[in-house]
Amino acid sequence: MPLPTFSTLGAGPLVLLLHGSGGGFRSFAPQVETLASLGWRAVAWDMPGYGYSAPIEPYTFKGLAERCMALIEALVPGGGAVTLVGQGMGGMVAQEVTLRRPDRVGRLVLAATAAAVEPCDAYAACITRCLDELDTDADMERIAAGVVARLSGPQALPEGLQLARFCQAQVRAATWRRALAAMLGFDRRAALAHIAVPTLLLAGAHDAVTPPAVLRAMAVAIKGSALVELPGVGHLPHLEAPDAFDRALLDFLRGAQPARVH
Repeated sequence: MPLPTFSTLGAGPLVLLLHGSGGGFRSFAPQVETLASLGWRAVAWDMPGYGYSAPIEPYTFKGLAERCMALIEALVPGGGAVTLVGQGMGGMVAQEVTLRRPDRVGRLVLAATAAAVEPCDAYAACITRCLDELDTDADMERIAAGVVARLSGPQALPEGLQLARFCQAQVRAATWRRALAAMLGFDRRAALAHIAVPTLLLAGAHDAVTPPAVLRAMAVAIKGSALVELPGVGHLPHLEAPDAFDRALLDFLRGAQPARVH
């Protein structure tokens, strides 16, 4: 199977950026530019089925992690660790990769994500609503406006929301349906204690899908991890507040430790 497609910019230690279910490689455009300008090689993939990346069958986190690991092997042949940054569903893929191949992950950043989607939690409710919208009207441009409005916080950068709507609208309806369905079965809570790499968790203060309490519980379970809460934003902090997001990310990459969660 061909490798997933990706964009890359810069030279230096590799940071691999994994978008959420409503995204694509452009979702991390602000971070790609920032990282590349400051001495990192930033790579943003298109998850299988997104953009020009070949789909996988079945569409599971095991398969997504395998495709991500194949990309890492191709980008850093012969071994060596990368930094994984994942938002939303991308954060779930990042957890899966880290647990399966800890030797290839040097640092881990989990943004606005969860370790599980339970039947009655806010994440499951969001997914169910999106699936219902697909059943009613699969026009992704119309869907994108409502989804981004629901996910974002009161102080979100308008330009960031514009990019979020564009990325969501580019996702094929069939792919989005499969991605949403895959998340409904995700549960890695019991394995969080096995994550032993330096880990940063980023939460949007107004995130109704993965509230700060969800990220805080993950931070408690991952030994030595740290949590940063970004004010005024929701589920898309990398686009809603890219400057604040990038500051926290860069501090972490440079070895600074935010307030640790005990």
